[in-house]
This record gives sequence, structure tokens and C-alpha cells, in this order.
Amino acid sequence: MRTNINLDNDLVAEAFQYTGAKTKKELIHIALKELVENRKRLNLLDLAGKIKFAEGYDHKALREGK
Repeated sequence: MRTNINLDNDLVAEAFQYTGAKTKKELIHIALKELVENRKRLNLLDLAGKIKFAEGYDHKALREGK
């Protein structure tokens, strides 16, 4: 999709330093992807305390590969 937007030059310059993107298009794609990923992660936090695990489920053992 093509669109025209005005970007804050200082913010764009700082974003280039953090991302290593080569073009503004690439920079915008990275920013949008990270925004979506972060919002999805926040939505998962809404589930805190609402999930009931099976008895005997040991999440720590799974982390350790046991």
C-alpha cells in the first residue's frame, strides 16, 4: 500500500541507529512488525491468572528439558 506521511527527522535518525535498516521503507516495516508483536504480547498478559494447568504440570521441568 502506498501512502505519504511526514516523519520526525530526529526520530527517524535514531530509529536507523537502533535497527540497522537501510531504507525508510525497511525502517517502517520493522517498526510495524515490532508494534504488532508487542501488542500481541500485551494481550497475552491479559490471560494472567485465567489459565488453569493440569495437575502435575511442571513448567520449570520443561524449561530445563527434563
